[in-house]
Amino acid sequence: MHYDSVVTGAFLARPNRFIAHVELGGQTVICHVKNTGRCRELLIPGVKVLLEYHRDAKDKGRKTAYSLIGVWKIRDGRSPLLINMDSQAPNQAAWEWVCSQGLERLASGEEKLLAPGRPFHAAHVRREVTYGQSRFDLAFLLDGQPAFMEVKGVTLEQAGLAMFPDAPTERGVRHLKELAKAAREGIPCFILFVIQMKEISCFAPNRQTHPAFADALTAAADAGVTVLAMDCRVTKDSMEIDASVPVRLG
Repeated sequence: MHYDSVVTGAFLARPNRFIAHVELGGQTVICHVKNTGRCRELLIPGVKVLLEYHRDAKDKGRKTAYSLIGVWKIRDGRSPLLINMDSQAPNQAAWEWVCSQGLERLASGEEKLLAPGRPFHAAHVRREVTYGQSRFDLAFLLDGQPAFMEVKGVTLEQAGLAMFPDAPTERGVRHLKELAKAAREGIPCFILFVIQMKEISCFAPNRQTHPAFADALTAAADAGVTVLAMDCRVTKDSMEIDASVPVRLG
């Protein structure tokens, strides 16, 4: 996925979940924060951030012409790590990845993360699809059989370990239970954790922050839901799913 117009500024403050103040060209601008997570380890006063500029903000009635989409995370003894923190980016990147046969490539790659001998060619990929009382981020056909995928964006990282969530998410628990129910009904189901950065060695649920989510993820895997984690190539104006990352549920 790509952004049309991106500028660089310096983060100043975050008065609430939805708004940030950023220094840009000697002036303070108000930005929409496209991530309602805590992001406390990322948004530190003075860090360099990326802003998407909306040229049509006035015509569309936007309250601000800028959205905060990325940050260079400060790390002890290492160069800053560029992280995309746009909460809408993972779904778009996942849709592009599935449409480009990412599952099929993953099944045929060296990782062998998907069941050998099973078809993983995706067709008729759709977004926000309702099934019973549930609505999943993606739905598609795997050689004619309906399949569902839920997508979660990951921005929390500690020493190469990516974790989700960074705040309790009852909605996330509900999504996992819905996926598990569909999987028990014989439908191929996936949860894809889109890690919005590189330099990641492993992914794990953040049990300390939300034990119920960690338990629900393990239960979903036991029910037949395929748990995937993929890192991303992130640039100033793009994000693209790249390589698989080992998942640790224990």
